Amino acid sequence: MTQYFQLFRLPEQFSIDNQILEQTYRTLAMQFHPDKFVAASAFEQKQAMMMSATINQAYQVLKNPLERAVYLLQAQNINPDDPNNTHIAPEFLMQQMQWREMLMEARIENDTDTIQQLHTEITAKREDLLGSLKTYFDEKRYIEAAETVRQGRFLDKMLHEIETALG
Repeated sequence: MTQYFQLFRLPEQFSIDNQILEQTYRTLAMQFHPDKFVAASAFEQKQAMMMSATINQAYQVLKNPLERAVYLLQAQNINPDDPNNTHIAPEFLMQQMQWREMLMEARIENDTDTIQQLHTEITAKREDLLGSLKTYFDEKRYIEAAETVRQGRFLDKMLHEIETALG
């Protein structure tokens, strides 16, 4: 399960050096790019294609903090996206409903200022959430991390809807 971290020579932890991730990705992508294997055997071409796909998948997971958190949780046999894992703090659920209502009303009224304020507020909440994830992983508090991932999924979805509303 830790193969993505090993592939990018990164420590298996939530906090990673994004600059090293980017540099290693570019190096690996160039090294295993299928075009470099045009004159190679069919087997070597297939291996390069598979390695390239793995590199791209690993990069997508590791560069996204929530996906990286899910990957780390899965290494602990915890699936935060399991439909049976539905616990979310009641306060967060109430906040979620308020944000949805605000967005709906702002869309109806075409109130871009309110939509922009909502974007700012949720972006800040997401940053706080990522800070909490770091703490939970540092302290090996995986159940709290899983709940935080579920909250992060909602925030990401909400931010996408807001960005769509803003055009």
